[in-house]
Amino acid sequence: MNDATTGTPPREVRDVYGRQYRVGEDARELTGHSRRWQLWAAWACMVAISPLQYSFGSAALGLQSSRGWGAVETMWLLALFVACQALVAIPAAWAQRVRRATPTQLVPLGGVFAAAGLATLAHSTGYVAVVVGYALIGGTGAGLVYAACITTAGRWFPDKRTATIGFVTGGFAVGAVPSIALLTIFDSPAGQRTVFDLTAVLALLVVMTAGGVLKDPPRHWWPSHLDAQAWAVDRKLNRSIPHNLPAARYYKPAEAMRTGALPLMWLTLALSTALSLFGIAFVVSYAIEAELGVAVAGFAAGMLAAVNGLGRSFAGNLSDTFGRRRVLAAVLMIEGFTHVGLVLAGESGAGWAFVLCAMFAGLGGGAFYAIMANLVLEFFGENSLLQNQAILYSAKAAGGLVGVGVAASLVATVGYRPVFLGAGLLGLLTAVTVRFIKQPGRPALPVRPQLGTPVSGAVRPGE
Repeated sequence: MNDATTGTPPREVRDVYGRQYRVGEDARELTGHSRRWQLWAAWACMVAISPLQYSFGSAALGLQSSRGWGAVETMWLLALFVACQALVAIPAAWAQRVRRATPTQLVPLGGVFAAAGLATLAHSTGYVAVVVGYALIGGTGAGLVYAACITTAGRWFPDKRTATIGFVTGGFAVGAVPSIALLTIFDSPAGQRTVFDLTAVLALLVVMTAGGVLKDPPRHWWPSHLDAQAWAVDRKLNRSIPHNLPAARYYKPAEAMRTGALPLMWLTLALSTALSLFGIAFVVSYAIEAELGVAVAGFAAGMLAAVNGLGRSFAGNLSDTFGRRRVLAAVLMIEGFTHVGLVLAGESGAGWAFVLCAMFAGLGGGAFYAIMANLVLEFFGENSLLQNQAILYSAKAAGGLVGVGVAASLVATVGYRPVFLGAGLLGLLTAVTVRFIKQPGRPALPVRPQLGTPVSGAVRPGE
């Protein structure tokens, strides 16, 4: 579907909740292309940098043997990378949202840093050099690209925000599948260097090309084919209405913290991220430890990354239909059970079951990102969205340090089996905490009868 060209001067409107929209400008008038160009360009950039995070678990054993590092210090590289990526994304998103930086500035710069991080993994043998080149510089690059891509894509698709963020962030996982396969096939030190060199070159080329396409729309932009005021109340246009109420009012960060909802969301995201990154980091080494073979280990890692990426947009759509909290609890429950399943499959030597559990672990380990990002908007409103999202996203840094770094020390001490079982239990407990995340400022009443009046004549064909 293509955006229709209207030629109508822009105007500002508000819906029944007081939310502001800038309507009348078509994406083609602003950029020369459909807004789908922005979506695919952002996705391509995320695909290009994904080997930095999601291929590391497949490369870890080779890095240990060729560089002489221990398992714990090797995994702390990934932990530091994740923390840096998450913390850099916060000021990068702020700079873009307040128009201090554009995506065409942030993304190419991030691409250069990301390529440097991959090249460091390929050629540097000193541990400190890899900490600086991969974890700090590569993490900075990934944070810049990540923040700019999801911010730009979300601005162009405010009517499909959850699915859009899920799709774009999903590229950060699914793009690693080819490099995981290559690292499994070419597992020698020379082969590993070649794979990382190739991914570095591709990352640089793709991000420089696709990043040049990205452009932010005007503030509060709304697609011209869709009646914003009708979309706010018509359940036929906006299928998320019955289960996902907009914020009762705008909450500043201090106010959001005092509600108790934001701290609980932070804890939930930190635990969910720790569990997700634990699977990404250790599924390959556990498969090797369980003597399932290199092929099973590589296939499990590839399926985990693929489903992690492809399932995010699907889960976002489900959360529109069935409610964010309900779907969030379901995917976290899946993630918990599948970590227990990985232990059962590994102990029994069932490679096919191990791959199947890894696939469902990927589904649970990626879907929560987009859902929770949209919960911040729906719980606390738009006025302080950046600050509230920054508080929430900082939980990924804590999750990375615990789920990769601390977990590596636990694995070295007690082995894989108890840590994977503990991770599964943690996932189930985290799913239970979702029940206690309540939207502040609203009574606990059924929402379906309250909202959703069909409005005729709300849509013009053309998207």
